[in-house]
Order: sequence, then C-alpha cells, then structure tokens
Amino acid sequence: MKKIALIIGSNRSQRVSLSIGKWALKQLKSKAFTVDIIDLADINLPWLDEPEIPAKGNYRLESTQQWAKLVASYDGFIMLYPQYNWGYPAVLKNALDSLYAEWHNKPVSLISYGSHGGFQGMQAMRWVLAGLKMKPLATQVGLIMTDDMVNEAGQFIDIDAALANQSFNLDLLRQNFEQELAKK
Repeated sequence: MKKIALIIGSNRSQRVSLSIGKWALKQLKSKAFTVDIIDLADINLPWLDEPEIPAKGNYRLESTQQWAKLVASYDGFIMLYPQYNWGYPAVLKNALDSLYAEWHNKPVSLISYGSHGGFQGMQAMRWVLAGLKMKPLATQVGLIMTDDMVNEAGQFIDIDAALANQSFNLDLLRQNFEQELAKK
C-alpha cells in the first residue's frame, strides 16, 4: 500500500499544528494509501550541518541518513505548517533543505494556517517545492484561524466545529492523492 507522510512543520511548544494534523488524519482515510504523521519536533534535525551540499546525496551525519531513509520510504507528502510573517517555519525549511533527491517527483500538498489562512506562506513554499522537483497537487488548503476558535492557551476549543468547513477541501486533497498515486 502507498504511504503519505503528513509532516508537522512547527516545533513551537504551544502549537496547534499537531491537533490540526490529527484532525486531518481522520479526514484523509483512504483505501489507496495510509497517512503517517511525522512531527519535526520529534525528528529534531540539526541545522543543515552536512559537510557537502544535499544535492550530492553524500550524507555523512547519522541524523541526515536516518531522515533520508524515512523520507525515501514515502510516496507523497502533506506539509502542514503555520504561516510566519508571510513565510513558513525555519524547522520545515531545514527539514526540506537537508535532503534533495529523496523529494524528487513525489506528490505534495500543503495545509497552512494563520489569521489570514496561510496563503502567503504557501506562495513562499511553492518556490522551495519547485526547487526540490516535487509535484504539487491541485488542492492546497488554507485554514483561517480566528480568536473565537481557541482558548486562552491558544488551543482549539472544538477543532471539529472550527474546521468543519474545511472537510470538503480535505476530501479533495485525498482524491488528488488517490488519483496521483494510481498512476504509479
């Protein structure tokens, strides 16, 4: 069976991305593929510390070798991250830049969130995905976060209610992956 990695692209201690990822996981159930959450906070890669550029594929650090093996084992990716100042978190950029060929020709979709839905963060990410020669799918999901969705600690009060209007987009995203992976 094909495997999709849903990469949690935030490592902040008070993040909501992991709860969004778990919500998305339920929405993305498919007979064509499985989805695993990869939390970059758990992966804890060093900051691009390889002696050679990743495009050469000569990874010397154990952490990079393990990351390369994990990424290579997946057939596609969903990057889930908050929008920071019209961009995306450094931990996600580092994870992407640590490898090169392992990303090539693999389908990818984005789920970004923020007070304006993460659109600018998606635009910035598209250049990186093009540089890595990934295959962006048609459906990209921008989640608008409003103050009434979260409690004083910044966590969802009721994630199912808050994101209910996005179920249709997650269904489209699932269909995009089913169609793309059926070609392989």
